[in-house]
Amino acid sequence: MRYIPKDPDYETSPFTGLTRKHWLEAAHYLLDGIFAHVESLDAPVLVPRFEHTITYPNEHTPAWKKQAEIFEGLARSFFIAAPLLKNEPEAQAGGIPLREYYKKQVLAACTPGEENYVLSYEDMYRLEGDREPLNIYQQTVETCALVICLWTCREVIWDTYRQEEKDRILDFIAGYACQGTVPQNWRLFNMLDMAFLHVNGREIDEDIMRHHASMILRYYAGDGWYRDGEGFDYYSVWAFQTYTPLWCLWYGYEKEPYLAAKFEEYSNRFMENYPAMFDRDGWVNMWGRSGLYKNAAVSAFEGNFFLKHPAADAGLARRICSGALMQFLGRDDVLYEGAPTLGFYRTFPPMLQTYSCAESPLWMAKAFLCLHLPADHPFWTEKEREGFWAELESGETRETALDGPGLCFAGHEKNGTTELRSGKVIRAAGDKGGICCYAKLSYSTKYPWEAMTGSGREAQMYILTDKRNGNIQLPNALLWGGYRDGVLYRRCFFNYSSNVEMHWMHGVDLADFPVAEGIVRVDRLRFYREGIRLTLGSYGFPDTGNVQVRELEKDGAKAIVLKGFDSQGREKQMAMTVFAAWEGLQLVHSTETNADAAKSLFVSAELNREKLYGYEPFIMVSQVITRESHEDFTEEEIFSVRQLTCADPQGCGGYGPVCVTMVDGSRKTVDFDAMEGRLLI
Repeated sequence: MRYIPKDPDYETSPFTGLTRKHWLEAAHYLLDGIFAHVESLDAPVLVPRFEHTITYPNEHTPAWKKQAEIFEGLARSFFIAAPLLKNEPEAQAGGIPLREYYKKQVLAACTPGEENYVLSYEDMYRLEGDREPLNIYQQTVETCALVICLWTCREVIWDTYRQEEKDRILDFIAGYACQGTVPQNWRLFNMLDMAFLHVNGREIDEDIMRHHASMILRYYAGDGWYRDGEGFDYYSVWAFQTYTPLWCLWYGYEKEPYLAAKFEEYSNRFMENYPAMFDRDGWVNMWGRSGLYKNAAVSAFEGNFFLKHPAADAGLARRICSGALMQFLGRDDVLYEGAPTLGFYRTFPPMLQTYSCAESPLWMAKAFLCLHLPADHPFWTEKEREGFWAELESGETRETALDGPGLCFAGHEKNGTTELRSGKVIRAAGDKGGICCYAKLSYSTKYPWEAMTGSGREAQMYILTDKRNGNIQLPNALLWGGYRDGVLYRRCFFNYSSNVEMHWMHGVDLADFPVAEGIVRVDRLRFYREGIRLTLGSYGFPDTGNVQVRELEKDGAKAIVLKGFDSQGREKQMAMTVFAAWEGLQLVHSTETNADAAKSLFVSAELNREKLYGYEPFIMVSQVITRESHEDFTEEEIFSVRQLTCADPQGCGGYGPVCVTMVDGSRKTVDFDAMEGRLLI
């Protein structure tokens, strides 16, 4: 059953009705569902599983990893319970007093011989033996969650331990704090562990702390974003932009003022553009790995308020945080037997990673750190605001292009959605899940990404098929070409490999710009051989029964319009139109590839190239628009492109700029000539 707020306050919160009391209610709602599976004060937080092959523990994981799952359940549920306990020390869930439970189980997790002991670093090292390059364990992640929670409700739990008990917990944390870690966002786990030791009077190796902090600073890419591993995703939010402010507060301002000032500067820079990533309802886009963390993507707003000089707009921040909370808790399918699902919405195996367990989605609890802010904080007292959405004229789209992370957000006034286009993406050619998470051509807040069907036709992707042998090549690289004169430039490569020179890889030069409710693509082929079929898909569309399909044609352009409902009964409408070069459209039906509904469909365009060399049309023009109602699209909206003018007399677009004239009289010039020397990864 979905969470239904009691007595919403539309005076303070005109868009969501949610206030601080509703966030406390929501914390109770989640904890009651989780603790329905906790039988007593002695039982661990382990919730039911639907999936048993991708996530751990499974038949391929060692027996000791069960302790890591216990630690995830404890630490991540504590993320909800700790801020609740700060406000309601006597709070219960499932009839269990939360203060007693977490006080007992945190100590048990750190105590050898206890049933729910989660193993020290030394124990793990003995079990695993020496490994290269580093001995790293899931427990390091959860120690960081643990120290944040102990700090959040310090007076309720931490301060009530005897000194011997505190020392036992601190010794356990110290075991992980200064040992090996993953050389990316994991450094922050060690940094906060060490900072917690410091504020509790323990001596730490300041050189190790300084080393980690300086390396985190080196991952900064600009526009407030940090590069995590090869690319960019929400880890820049719920790790870098949430943990660095806490580190500044606990340690950096006192001991490392230069580093702390930089982290604060970058957090405030982030606040300048991050709100544009959410749609008018405050919804999170399904993008990047670990999407099962759901609305944890809002945690950077709370993090910013821990700084000395926060720049976040409090009314806008709460509007986004509350909108994102209801995006998930307002659904009927976001819980599995009372606990958050292994999925973005419903349980959805295509998006899962092997490092997750059934308790991993409790990471969404980071959103509840806002309850650490006092009741008189501007985050709670200021009136909700919409930010730039309130400034848009009818039919206007506001774009935000960020060269640092290679991201472009388009917020559409007419349908209230935000579309994300990403660059600086490289995934392994066979990494289908990673390609879906990062390398789709566009991501919509109202149309979560569609998993691969394996049919040679995929949603929001170009797919290349070698017709001679049937081999399918996937688009595993997106290079960022920059944003100029209202057009975003990128390049897509199929089966990209650094071992192959680029001219031996098929690709597509990408250029796109927004219309009132979607994106127009003006892309250019770059094939090196013949016998190729290329397809392009729309967004995935939920098939909840009786989807209406219309096929239209005008002046050689073709369109398919879909009208139906999502799994929650909301009206949905989508149209895909193809203009130059494309040969036709067809529908693709699929099962269990959509994050919203068990059945789905999408529109797919196709073209073929049979000649090895031949001056044929290079420019492919297409459009996908969406609407959150059944009010029909007009003919002008579906067939929005009036004319395509190429520089070459043959009109193929093989060289020179291309002018796109729209039905409303506006023009966009697409010029790929300046892109080659500006491609970034």
